Amino acid sequence: MAARRGNVGDPTARSALLDAAQELMVEEGYAAVTARRVATKAHVNSALVFYYFETMDGLFIALFQRGAENSFERLQAALTSKQPLWGFWEMIHDRSRSALTMEFIALANHRKSIRKEIAEYSRRFRRAQLETLSSVLAGYGLDPERWPAASIILVLSGISRFMLIEEAFDVDVGHAETITIVEEQIASLEGGRRRIGGGPTKSVGSPRRK
Repeated sequence: MAARRGNVGDPTARSALLDAAQELMVEEGYAAVTARRVATKAHVNSALVFYYFETMDGLFIALFQRGAENSFERLQAALTSKQPLWGFWEMIHDRSRSALTMEFIALANHRKSIRKEIAEYSRRFRRAQLETLSSVLAGYGLDPERWPAASIILVLSGISRFMLIEEAFDVDVGHAETITIVEEQIASLEGGRRRIGGGPTKSVGSPRRK
């Protein structure tokens, strides 16, 4: 069910509710997101939750859509930057965003409407990843049969998400070593990660080309 976009009289209320819901999901999990708690955190009346989103599913979908559009913009910026592989890795390695994604995946196991929304967005996101990353890898001279873009996307995303799951149980054996291996491979293609308009953030491996 489509959520309302809000009204001219209070343009910030809807955003405040979404911000509150996101904080609760990241800090306590999706089960903590109730109309009462979201409204309390946003300092508004709980009736506004249903005014703007009609149902709790409407709230979750609106929150996912907002994050998805933001992620899509970040993806395009990362993959068209001077260091696209670094940008892509740092984006999927963003712990706060990964935590929110994992909560939505858990929620989707119980809500069909959420599952449908995630599936549609994921297909769009993957197409954009493949289209741009394939060109990036070809530009670095990598053999697409040996290094298929689809496989690289899955490997990097899988590593990041699995480490997040383990960290939730205070398990981090091998994490630092794995991150080093990944970042050495990226550095071999793009050099050390550089600040925008500045020097390198760190040196990892021996760069093969810049």
